[in-house]
Amino acid sequence: MSHEKPRPKSPLPAQTQVKPGLDSEMTPRPRYQAPTYRGSGKLARKVALITGGDSGIGRSVAVLYAREGADVAIVYLPAEQSDAEEAKRAIESEGRRALLLPGDLTDLAFCQHAVEQTVKEFGQLDILVNNAAYQETRGRLEDISEEDWDITFRTNIYGYFRVTKAALPYLKTGSAIINCGSITGLEGSKTLIDYASTKGAIHAFTKSLAQNLAERKIRVNCVAPGPIWTPLQPVSKPAQDVAEHGQDTPLHRPGQPEEVAPAFVFFASEADSSYISGEVLTILGWETRAS
Repeated sequence: MSHEKPRPKSPLPAQTQVKPGLDSEMTPRPRYQAPTYRGSGKLARKVALITGGDSGIGRSVAVLYAREGADVAIVYLPAEQSDAEEAKRAIESEGRRALLLPGDLTDLAFCQHAVEQTVKEFGQLDILVNNAAYQETRGRLEDISEEDWDITFRTNIYGYFRVTKAALPYLKTGSAIINCGSITGLEGSKTLIDYASTKGAIHAFTKSLAQNLAERKIRVNCVAPGPIWTPLQPVSKPAQDVAEHGQDTPLHRPGQPEEVAPAFVFFASEADSSYISGEVLTILGWETRAS
């Protein structure tokens, strides 16, 4: 029987933040520690690189990977340093090593640098998690500027392409790439046209790359969450929309990062998903959708 505390239900406090947003400034704080999750050595002696690993879903993935035995490098923006330090402490509290890599994924040179530093520090790279994302709510297509469109695509899909390309020379048979998509990439979103478009691209990137890397025995999968309680919400939506985030799911609340992270363990672990590649797994608060 689970003794986990009930998770916060909507409506939550209305709130906004300036970009890029911090876990530490959210009320209530996102839950990432997954206290009922027990590690079993599924990722022992592995090394993972996680973009956007300082907060939100990425941080919880980093913690569970460490709990499963992996050393973890995390990429984040310099403005997110305080969140990254907390993530580092959480990884180290699991008995694993952490590497902090501040920088901007819209910069090709940094994408390459992040991979090279990970391999230099840990001697290998086995798991790549493309997770970092940029999002902004816009009411009309005309409200999306060329600059908005550009930064969303450069972060959300160019970043995935560039980091993956830099990582491939180091990945080998049994390695795994896990991308973070979104239900918006399957169904679209009235007020997130550019973001949803990049997520659809990520889903197609996942399936295409899975086919391309099959002969190299590298698996590529995607986790596509619905409404999750992360800093992406208060930096990109009106305060009242943040308060109601996830209210229309059967659970009447947003998901917590710790409820998404086990899916990333599943796709990283050969013990769990050796026969799966090219999959897009939705996590939707008990909603059932065609995908």
